[in-house]
Amino acid sequence: MASQEELFASVDALLHEEPQLPLPAERARLREEAGITQARLAQVLKTTPQTVKNWENGRSEPRPPRLEAYQRLLEGWAAKYPKTTPAASAAPAPSPASEPVADISPAQAPAPAPKTPAASPEPSATRDPARRPARTAARTAAPAVADPRFPHGPLVVLDGDGTAHGVGGIVLDCPAATVPELVEWTLRGAGLGAGRLHRHGKDADPLVVLTREAAVRLGLPERLADRRGLRLEEGHPVLKQLARAKWKLTRRGFGPWARVYRPAERGERQCVQLAVVPWDAFDARAWPGVEGMGPAELARVLGVYAQRVLTPRGSTAVSGLELMTALRPPTRAVRDAATGGWVSGYNPGSLGTAAVDPAPPEAPAEHPVARDWEGGFLDEEAYQWVRDVDLLTGEEASLPWAVGLDVNTAFLAAASRLTVGLSAPEHVVRPVFDPKIPGCWLVDLSHVDVDPRLPSPFTPSGVRPSGPAWYETRTVAYAQELGWNVTPSQAYLRRATGAYLDPWHDRLRTAYVDTMADLGVTAGLDDTALLAAMEHHKDTDPAMAAVLAAVKATVKGGVGKLRERPQGRHYRDGERWPALERPTWRPDIRAAVIAKARVTMHRKMANMAAATGLFPLAVLSDCVVYPSPGRSPLDFLPYSTSGKPLPGVFRIGVTPGLCKVEGVQSMAWAVDLMEEGANPARHIKGDGHDAALDEGE
Repeated sequence: MASQEELFASVDALLHEEPQLPLPAERARLREEAGITQARLAQVLKTTPQTVKNWENGRSEPRPPRLEAYQRLLEGWAAKYPKTTPAASAAPAPSPASEPVADISPAQAPAPAPKTPAASPEPSATRDPARRPARTAARTAAPAVADPRFPHGPLVVLDGDGTAHGVGGIVLDCPAATVPELVEWTLRGAGLGAGRLHRHGKDADPLVVLTREAAVRLGLPERLADRRGLRLEEGHPVLKQLARAKWKLTRRGFGPWARVYRPAERGERQCVQLAVVPWDAFDARAWPGVEGMGPAELARVLGVYAQRVLTPRGSTAVSGLELMTALRPPTRAVRDAATGGWVSGYNPGSLGTAAVDPAPPEAPAEHPVARDWEGGFLDEEAYQWVRDVDLLTGEEASLPWAVGLDVNTAFLAAASRLTVGLSAPEHVVRPVFDPKIPGCWLVDLSHVDVDPRLPSPFTPSGVRPSGPAWYETRTVAYAQELGWNVTPSQAYLRRATGAYLDPWHDRLRTAYVDTMADLGVTAGLDDTALLAAMEHHKDTDPAMAAVLAAVKATVKGGVGKLRERPQGRHYRDGERWPALERPTWRPDIRAAVIAKARVTMHRKMANMAAATGLFPLAVLSDCVVYPSPGRSPLDFLPYSTSGKPLPGVFRIGVTPGLCKVEGVQSMAWAVDLMEEGANPARHIKGDGHDAALDEGE
């Protein structure tokens, strides 16, 4: 038998062994509780996101010195976020007493808990029997759905004879003859829905898309009479049917995107989203070609978007905003120290549940806090700049081509690892500038000297500022980066900070890259092959081209929704408007994204000039036009002797932040436009469609 001394020695030896980490699943839980992405953790521990992913799925283990640092971090998180029991892991559902506002925020929507739907009903006996075998075969051939609670996926597209086309070729019989019956069938028998994107979030409501024929069959008009409000008129029979069946509509009424619900009962969510195709539910700019698609193809497009982004809940702008909240839920379950029970508490890293008014210089002029404000406003917008034609050299003018480079999803790239404010602004007089504090600063940058062949990095017009003005932190930090002293006279700062947009960026980046791969454009291609693939990628698969456009529109629209302006004929000057009451109405976050995107664009133009002596002709948001000896950007982009792109300049690639060709025109064409005061970057595509200024609105 071992002596006590021998046992103690063995225990001491065990204590000095390598640190013991929690199980992989617990590591992932603690990181998610802290609101930190794998990419952010990898940055802190000086490793790669894939390595962190391997630690969390058990494929590998960290080694010293990261092992000790990782253990210390996990121990700190474990003390802050103790493991809860399964019954207490879901936050209490918000009270259904207040009516939600559609297209605003999940926090304002009815919030019953997820349900397990009943099995799909058999095809109706009144159906054509000849069609049943095909439906059964399609159902059998459909791929397995990840969430067993929703066996038929997140959505269906309903045609005129009651056939519901789902994701993966699933076909269901829908016996509903009225909208209330359709809602009941969707909730009770369709097996539709999607799981939450965050453990503290909510499952997605099922979506039913109505084709023109389906809308008419259910008693809806082919075209809305109210073309301004885009709402079904009061007293319409369908509205009366819903009222008799005790179904409610959000305050936005029955429009192209209608949310039909009942208050939660026993924690059970009862909400269905309807999208009416003939009422322009799918904007052709965001969803090109979908109005001409058949129900099955439309279900495929929307299904891929739902899988990679989220189940559509409105326009792509609305979906972009909803995705932020779905990935950063405002609340989580916390233990009440007084009662020992579980209550809804703040989820770290989120914007919380309370709306926050902006500082006066951050607000649009219509905002009540800007009333009687005369101190100037923040002007962080995208570039609209054309070089003075007199600054063109003879050598530049003699080049044959003007080539437009487009930065892939520039706003999405700017959102990566972007620290933003999570709290209300605090006014500070004579602050010391700190590039780590989000906010806006009143500072004079008119003394910062920039080559006149480049736009000023401090104004959207590219014109050098003439005196003190308000700037977002990234803009002021860039002036400091250029070597200039900055002395703000006052500022509005946010002390609580976080990388709120990180999960949003990561999910949309993956969606963008995966969809580009579906269209034959992959990161493994060399620059020549990638440019060739880009020329015809939209023709490869029109359905995936529509998904790609929707993903890009989700980025731009989501950023724009952060500063949604007043809408509707009932708005009066000086009044608050509904968007101001949501936590995600944050013009300061929008300003931070756009400021970073514009500064990044300027930095690359400056690096290009230093490396090659080339200066841009014009810039419009994320498109920059250069004079070129050839029709390809490979004729003027700088590469090292080993054939690799030089760091810090524009580079060809498929991922966000890298570039593709926007268009090619003759240099004489570009000079003519510049002499007329027009922007070549707006027209460089040459397809008859002007490029829209991407302001994130």
